[in-house]
Amino acid sequence: MSKKEDPRDIDEDAILKSLSPEELDRLEEELQEMDPENAMLPAGFRQRDQTKKSPTGPLDREALMKHLKKQALEYQDRNDLVPFTGERKGKVFMPKPGSGHIPIHEQISLEPELEEALKNATDAEMCDIAAILGMYTLMSNKQYYDALGCTGTIANTEGINSVVKPDQYKIYPDEPANPTNVEETLQKIQTNDSSLTQVNLNNIKDLPIQTLKEIFQAMKTNLNVRTLSIAGTRSGDPVAFVVAEMLQANKSLQSLNIESNFITGDGMKAIIRALAVNTTLTEIKFGNQRQQLGDSVEMEIANMLENNPAIVRIGYHFTQQGPRARAAMAITRNTDILRQQRVR
Repeated sequence: MSKKEDPRDIDEDAILKSLSPEELDRLEEELQEMDPENAMLPAGFRQRDQTKKSPTGPLDREALMKHLKKQALEYQDRNDLVPFTGERKGKVFMPKPGSGHIPIHEQISLEPELEEALKNATDAEMCDIAAILGMYTLMSNKQYYDALGCTGTIANTEGINSVVKPDQYKIYPDEPANPTNVEETLQKIQTNDSSLTQVNLNNIKDLPIQTLKEIFQAMKTNLNVRTLSIAGTRSGDPVAFVVAEMLQANKSLQSLNIESNFITGDGMKAIIRALAVNTTLTEIKFGNQRQQLGDSVEMEIANMLENNPAIVRIGYHFTQQGPRARAAMAITRNTDILRQQRVR
């Protein structure tokens, strides 16, 4: 093949410029890639555009509607192959209500003694017998389990056809509000009152964030409080950062509960990093936050537990298998270390 006949030397731009508009439209139509079998695509992308036909005249909507209606009225309906008459073919056996008649193919024969016993059995006895035989579809769940759990007496005295009554559930009163006096508790923490060893602020509504910050600020120098819980107080990252500062300074707190709050991954990371230098806290609960903490936070929790031998109890549900297994091994090791210290 000569150099002039080499396809790579063809000037495509010159060829396209020489084509007429009709030839360009035809070329574009041939190059379109269509997928007629893809039902997820609009009709315009499944077949080529075939709507370029010039109109034959102006559109008259009223005339078009009249023409379609005329065609529909003139079209003859197709006759049914078998006309519907409503007649039921075949012999239908309909026993009379209350007659007690059972079809022959459903009749069974029993021992004479059983026949005599069942003939004279009351509805209540029949209900218990059906439950014992496992015919649970003939009665309600309550009737069925009452019959199985009762021995020597008839449980369902009203029979199979009795009206199902709802169970009477016990009504328990709502839990009383948290009686803790927040202002008095804050004052005792600030004055390092020796009588205050447990602080429970759980579920106190409308507890100001500033008050929570003051409590943890005072806990930095407190030497008597051993247990502190602020679950369900709508605490967020601002409180979490103060908690982290407190854990770095406090040397007496043993149990901390910050569950069911609005702390995000950033606030939890600050608390976890503070636990790396805390050697007195043995229990911490921080699960059930409003949003998931994330994989990176769970990895930091596992690292912290592996490097902090003091923590023996943690309240958090891991979502990843790796950090969960590492945390379980670390807690087991820490518990064993604590046991050895007690033995000594």
